[in-house]
Amino acid sequence: MTNTTQALASDYLVWGAVVVLALALLAFSVHLAVTGSARTRRADRAEPADDRAPRAAVVGAGVAGSGEGAGRLDADGLDPARTARTDGAGSDVTESTGGTTPPGHPAGSPAPTRRWGVVGLQLTWLATFAVVAGTVLRALSVSRAPLGNMYEFALVTVSFALLVYSGWSLRRDRLWLGAFIVLPALLILGAARLWWYTEASQLMPALDNIWLVIHVTIATLSIALFTIGAALATAYLLKDRAERRGGADGWLAALPGAQALERMTYGIHIFAFPLWTFALVSGAVWAEQAWGRYWGWDPKETWTFVIWVVYAAYLHARATTGWSTRRATVVALAGFGCVILNYTVVNLLMTGLHSYSGVST
Repeated sequence: MTNTTQALASDYLVWGAVVVLALALLAFSVHLAVTGSARTRRADRAEPADDRAPRAAVVGAGVAGSGEGAGRLDADGLDPARTARTDGAGSDVTESTGGTTPPGHPAGSPAPTRRWGVVGLQLTWLATFAVVAGTVLRALSVSRAPLGNMYEFALVTVSFALLVYSGWSLRRDRLWLGAFIVLPALLILGAARLWWYTEASQLMPALDNIWLVIHVTIATLSIALFTIGAALATAYLLKDRAERRGGADGWLAALPGAQALERMTYGIHIFAFPLWTFALVSGAVWAEQAWGRYWGWDPKETWTFVIWVVYAAYLHARATTGWSTRRATVVALAGFGCVILNYTVVNLLMTGLHSYSGVST
């Protein structure tokens, strides 16, 4: 029995989250533009024109070499001469170099370049609440875990991604990452509402199993982390290219250093890969219970394994001295490309035992 009132409320909350995420993306984008521009101007004022070329050479050498010049960066890989100081909660104490408060700005209050980022973060928290509440109401409306079709899978994945980012932003200053997280979350929710939507209903008998909750929950969490990893990888590649060309200006100046971004990218994947491995193994156990075999090279099983292989190749390449971190990161993005293919093309266009998308094609 489906509670249509709760299902309708869930739909409204998800639509509301789409709108709020769009506003958050706008705020985060303005934050990157304003912060990057301010840091570029401060760096230009702090250095004579004749010294800018040597500085660019030092930056390039530090990126291409084995850590030369790394002592110039702070814990997040930011150049102290170009970035704002933060307190323990991640809030700016000052936006100027040398530890002084910008003229005309009250001491101890958020610096002007952070205001748009703070607005974006607060909107993201609101959107996170809306998505999670919408997902919970969807589950309550059908008295089961919201994991039965593509639409519900998308809701849970976005919920995990936003919860991870929101929790991370409470511990560290991650305003610069907001746009990179909100954009894929917005695209996934928009696609879910426009093309993958399925009316709330009961599960088909083949899915009514405890392994659905175990297997699919871990899979959604893994994909949420892979999404964050892809966002960090994209930021790293953009920042690294700018630094190799002599220095990051414009909105790229608002990002941490390339080395710090790469370390965060690797750290996220180190955590996500074992979860995806567990999802692969638990799926095989469920397949044995449901169909009497652990593995059958069904399209979904095959692509799940392909994703595992590509991310394993990334982690191996990252640990191999013969591979540059840039080339290894490209492999990680290829893995995320496989995730997208698995979720869209395989679910919608390939017929197999895992054809549970719920979308009419």
